[in-house]
This record gives sequence, structure tokens and C-alpha cells, in this order.
Amino acid sequence: MKRVPTLFFDLDGTLIDSRRDIAASVNRTRADYGLPPLSFDDVTGMVGNGARQLMLRAMPDFADRIDELMENNRRQYAAYPVVETHVYPGVAEGLAELRALGCRMAVTSNKTSVLIPRILETLGILRYFDVTVGGGDVPTLKPDPALLYLAAERMGVTVEPTDWVIGDHYTDLEVGRHAGIRVCRCAYGFGQPRGERFDIEVNDLREFAAHLRSLLA
Repeated sequence: MKRVPTLFFDLDGTLIDSRRDIAASVNRTRADYGLPPLSFDDVTGMVGNGARQLMLRAMPDFADRIDELMENNRRQYAAYPVVETHVYPGVAEGLAELRALGCRMAVTSNKTSVLIPRILETLGILRYFDVTVGGGDVPTLKPDPALLYLAAERMGVTVEPTDWVIGDHYTDLEVGRHAGIRVCRCAYGFGQPRGERFDIEVNDLREFAAHLRSLLA
């Protein structure tokens, strides 16, 4: 009998489109410091390497006050995390199919860890995941694989070459490379591969579920 793989999912750009709520929180922080709003596209281009890098990119002239900026933005985002955020089409169905295959599943995100279950629960998909881990749970963020290893530890599983990272951004793909496991890139997200390798690219999570089903057949 073939081993059912463990799956490690990114959050933003993979399971959910959170760009507008992230952009709104950044612009509320900028407003608190007397700065005009940035465009939606500009903020989107800054996302992907954690809150610290986001605020350094969004407010470089205030870099010497980065801890203060991060605390302000944390409050701004936590107040309104799911206003325009939504689950990508096919994600809920794909997760249900993967759960039916017997996969253990985790969310590993650079987003502040305390917010992740709240967002997933609000959007109705928390029930599919065994654990969620995020920023603050380990000293480093993706592309370091520490979050993945923590998730595996909390699930009581070992990371094997047949396991998968599922994500949209090069940081997710790099995690898979560092961990020595398979990688699925979600082309529907807003991340960039930047030359990182992946084993399969999908435009809908149901495509990945079908691919995995064929591997286990």
C-alpha cells in the first residue's frame, strides 16, 4: 500500500486571496504616520516575506521605527482580517478531496500565527487542517523550512520525500527544495516562482487532488 503523503500548505496566495485586506491595513498604518495610500498593485508586490519585510518596503523612511510599525500594522490587520479576503475557487473542494484520500494537512505561513486559525475558521476551511503554524512560532520565516518541521512535529509525523509543499511564491518552493520534498506551485496565486523548481503547477487545487489521487492509485 502506497504511503499517503503529508501536505504543507502556504496560506496567502495559495488558499486565500487576502491582498485587499493586507493593502488596507498597510494604508491605515501609513495614514497614522501622515503618508498617502499606496496602490493595491504596489502593496501586492511587497507581500511574501513576512510582516517585517512588508512594512520595511511600505515605509522605508521609517525603518528605524520598524518594531513600532509592525505593532501598528498588526493591530490594523487584526481588526479587519476578513473583509474582502476570500478562498480561491476550488480550494474548499480540493481540500475535501485531499482529506478523503487520508492526507494529513498543515498550514505553514509567514503570517502572524495567532491570526491563521481565526481567518481559516471565518472562511470555513479550518476543519481540513491538523495544525497551523506561522510567524512567531519559530525564530525564522520561509524560505527557511523551520515552520514545516514544526508543523510535522506537532502532527507527530516525519517528513518524507513523497510529502508535498503547496504554495504560490518562490519562498514556498524553496522550502520544498530545502526539505527535500515535492512541490506543487499554485499558478492562480499572486506569488512569483523566480526560477525555483516545482514538480507540478496547477490552476485549481482540485487539479492537485486529482494528480495525487493518480499517484496513490
